Amino acid sequence: MLSTTAYYLSLSKNLSSSQALTAKEPSVASATAYFEANIGSVKSVSQLLSNSKLYNYVMNAYGLGDMTYAKGLITKVLEGGVSSSTALANTLSDPRYKALATAFNFAANGTATTSNATTVQNTVSAYVEQQLENNVGKQSPGTQLALYFQRVAPTVTSTYGILADKQLLQVVETALNLSPDIANENIDVEATQLSKLVNVSDFQNPAKLQSFIERFTANYDYTNTTAPTPANALMVTSSSTPGVSSSLLLSLANLKLGGS
Repeated sequence: MLSTTAYYLSLSKNLSSSQALTAKEPSVASATAYFEANIGSVKSVSQLLSNSKLYNYVMNAYGLGDMTYAKGLITKVLEGGVSSSTALANTLSDPRYKALATAFNFAANGTATTSNATTVQNTVSAYVEQQLENNVGKQSPGTQLALYFQRVAPTVTSTYGILADKQLLQVVETALNLSPDIANENIDVEATQLSKLVNVSDFQNPAKLQSFIERFTANYDYTNTTAPTPANALMVTSSSTPGVSSSLLLSLANLKLGGS
């Protein structure tokens, strides 16, 4: 079985191909066809929530599939929009709500909200990505977390956003070897402590984001598998070691201590 690091690197390098294959899966293609054919007829928040197929599609697309039951909350998020600093979507620390309200901004765009081609396409793309991550998670939970972090972390604006998202927090805890007990402290104390260890703006830098994710996958593999061999340990770091080929690292790993 591929390590989390190897699986993640393989997927991230061929992400568009993986997404295209996922989009063609019968269940995904069917759900997307229904969404594209019917979302334009939705003219209000209440109409969206009353159509279970459309509502579930949208919620899953924006990573809120586990919150479909909370229609009262979602109604307030969507009706409040994002233009006001006091809008519910802007006051919730979880960035998924703001992403949803930004995409389906009924407060600003009214009945024209769902006729926006960009909104439709972005939602479809997000849904396909979610399904890809779900599929990956069945084989490698660590790789699913890595892909999720790659997609969501750049949207986080503060450590509160990390603390509010269990998946983001798990990646950070694993990457930095933090105790899960951090989540049991006062939220403000947690945020202050985490801000000393993580600069969330770094996640908007592709190179720094990639480095952090590879740190996570390496630690995830270490803590969820048997102790790594010297060869495996070297392979984990090879992708971030400029000028050193994998074959050379393997050769070095095969040398016995003492040079014999």
